[in-house]
Amino acid sequence: MATNADVLAMLDELATLTTLDEESPQSFKVRAYEKARLGIEAHGADITALSAANLTKIDGVGKSTASKIREFLDAGTVTKLEALRAAYPPEFVRLSKIPGLGPKTLKLVRHELGVEDLDGLKQAITDQKLRTLPRMGATSEAKIAKAIERLGLTGKDHRTPIAEALPLARRLVDDLRAMPEVHAAEYCGSLRRMSETIGDIDVTVASTQAAEVMAKVRAHGEVSELVLSGPTKTSFLTPSGLQVDVRVVDPSQFGAATLYFTGSKAHNIALRQRAIDRGVLLNEYGLVDGDEVVASATEQDIYAALDLQYVPPTMREATGEIQAAAIDNDDARFPDLVELGDIKGDLHYHTDRSGDGRSSLADMVAQAAAKGYSYLAITDHGEDLAINGSTAEQMLEHRDNIRELQEQYPEMTILFGCELNIGRTGGLDYDDDFRALFDYTVASVHSHYDESQADQTARVIRAIEDPTVHSIGHLTGRYIGRRPGIELNIDKLLDALVANGVALEINGALSRLDAAADVVRRAVDREVKLVINSDSHHVSELGRMEYGVRTAQRGWAQRDLVINTWPRADLLAWVAGRADN
Repeated sequence: MATNADVLAMLDELATLTTLDEESPQSFKVRAYEKARLGIEAHGADITALSAANLTKIDGVGKSTASKIREFLDAGTVTKLEALRAAYPPEFVRLSKIPGLGPKTLKLVRHELGVEDLDGLKQAITDQKLRTLPRMGATSEAKIAKAIERLGLTGKDHRTPIAEALPLARRLVDDLRAMPEVHAAEYCGSLRRMSETIGDIDVTVASTQAAEVMAKVRAHGEVSELVLSGPTKTSFLTPSGLQVDVRVVDPSQFGAATLYFTGSKAHNIALRQRAIDRGVLLNEYGLVDGDEVVASATEQDIYAALDLQYVPPTMREATGEIQAAAIDNDDARFPDLVELGDIKGDLHYHTDRSGDGRSSLADMVAQAAAKGYSYLAITDHGEDLAINGSTAEQMLEHRDNIRELQEQYPEMTILFGCELNIGRTGGLDYDDDFRALFDYTVASVHSHYDESQADQTARVIRAIEDPTVHSIGHLTGRYIGRRPGIELNIDKLLDALVANGVALEINGALSRLDAAADVVRRAVDREVKLVINSDSHHVSELGRMEYGVRTAQRGWAQRDLVINTWPRADLLAWVAGRADN
């Protein structure tokens, strides 16, 4: 049975394909799907039993969209969506993620050059055919070629950005867990390890009724094409072309199977060697000593039987985690990892005062209070960000509104903040005196992505050295799989952060996860202060904090380095102290 999440995914796909069909992300139909999605998210309650007429009572859901939602819920698909899928296959849609290939340009490339996939596009670039098209030229062709290279795209080994794969995996697992035959289910592989891109989705299921589970998997709405149909494993392609492998194991073996299929390969090899050193064997069915099963039901049991602290999936990359987790090693130092429950506030948080914000100040603050936060920084965009920013006068009015609202939330300190835009040479919004009026600021790059590494590094360091800046947001400005972000000398950046006492943000938006885990690991080694934020622009986005925390764990971030795990008094003292420096 379809859920709200399934409906939201359907609307997302409609918006994506309609953008290509109508050659504009701002077309009426695209915006209608996006408004409906936001309305349903804000509505919160289950919509699956609502009639089309009642669906239109949800803010943002129009009559036509309501009809499509009802068709999807009743028939499992939408006629319009199937037609769009046929017109725009997954390999073609993936090209729209490449910077420089907007919907109009992409359709032109398809019509004039017959390009249908990445291999065709790369060949057209090799043959210097893109430059011959209207509105293109050698410079545009070179930029697209560079974007393909920096994004690491290849035609044969396509990888899916985590922002696309994770919501799908969670929907599948939720549907499996709802089946009466299923004891447990978990997505595994690199996705569970929080890799930025994934090749396919692996799911393990604990059940004693494999045939019944497999039959329901094959009938699932996400199945576009069956690749393999067996008694305990089904592989299928989703409409976007992503492969999903679902395996059923006995509940007594669920921990071993989940551990094995989560990986990484190198982590598993190290675990198996540790088992061999202790005279036992480890495989996907369990940890065994001859005919005796030592541990298999849970991952925790297996790690404990190998004299290891439990290693979270995000750390399983064979980069020292097994040595650090060894209980029998007196020199082992396993990090006191930050956990989601440690987070006491969000310090990068937008309202509809920002041009791209979609929820009111009152609603955004209410949601933060509902999460039990002790503090919150409202950081709407500064004036230099075109369309989305606010003038000094508008910001002062915003400050008054924040202070008035503060009276309703005595248990939570609301900071008047700003997301400052880092200009081409490192300049910031407003003048020095006005910036000093903000309680808290995060400075971020939003433009000029093609400068040299030296210039980009100098640009961000200049912002770090500004005394009104508390943190650097989404460090490279990347969008995973769509925009590679700026090139930086990370060592110089981290040294500047330490020298100036400025925090490095781990942005929890799945499309960003920036700073990346490898940068976080290097920051942890230097004891750089970190801050994990949701960068929410709508009340539905506060859940991003979980992804930021998991990225922090992947970078071995310990609790005490993350400033928004600190008690309110300590955090506010640090904020004030930064302003006094």
